[in-house]
Amino acid sequence: MNWLPAFATGAALVAAATVIGLAWRSRQGVARSGSGDVVRPADLGVAAFGERATLVQFSTEYCARCPATGRLLTQLAGEHEGAAHVEVDLTHRPDLAGRFRVTETPTTLLLDGDGAVRARIAGLPRPAAVRERLDDLLRSPRAISD
Repeated sequence: MNWLPAFATGAALVAAATVIGLAWRSRQGVARSGSGDVVRPADLGVAAFGERATLVQFSTEYCARCPATGRLLTQLAGEHEGAAHVEVDLTHRPDLAGRFRVTETPTTLLLDGDGAVRARIAGLPRPAAVRERLDDLLRSPRAISD
């Protein structure tokens, strides 16, 4: 048996897996533009959203990163007047996973005061990314006039 082709194939597979993993990791926690779709509190089974902004966290019972995400989002919402954090457990509402295209938990949506999706974050959110998007949303003339 010739070991050189086997070694080269193994090395190529490891390199490809590393590149794919690094690309996936670079996309985690980054705030992407939202769809602009409007979400109502009743759609998620919650009582109310924040007056000016809402951080909606989709999680599950078995999500290891979700408790830390919840603490982070609660803290960030508390730093901004009129902002709130809402957690939706997809374990009990699997219909929402399909509707909001949630393929991993945690997934976070940033909603404006009208309930429009302004940003989407897959994975553990980066605090600076959430804070920046929240600050931008709350500084906009539309958010101030509400």
